[in-house]
Amino acid sequence: MNDAIRRALTTGGIIDITTTGRHSGASRRIEIVFHAIDGRIYISGMPRADRKRAWLANLEEDPHFTFHLKSGVVADLPATARVITAEPERRTVLAHVARAWNRTDLDEMVAHSPLIEVTIDEAAAADAP
Repeated sequence: MNDAIRRALTTGGIIDITTTGRHSGASRRIEIVFHAIDGRIYISGMPRADRKRAWLANLEEDPHFTFHLKSGVVADLPATARVITAEPERRTVLAHVARAWNRTDLDEMVAHSPLIEVTIDEAAAADAP
């Protein structure tokens, strides 16, 4: 993985992710925001109590996905998701996200926001431009 990609992964921003549809097996690409917090990469979303996001359900079924950098640096990086369900960890990470988004409803976010930690497969990403 080159230095430009490494730097891009430390800033957070708008990306796309491609997951595998849990029922169809088809590729599903969406735009989303990632956060770089304490040297780790996270993806979250706004709280929504009425139903689980399709992208999160897809990653629960198959945690392997593609992390697409697209602003400044362009790269398609193989990655693995770890869905974060433990309340103390959710609260710690989502407190950073809430500050970044100027939100004051941390309890709502902890209860209803999707949250994953992303691990980039550096060996497979080594060939990324």
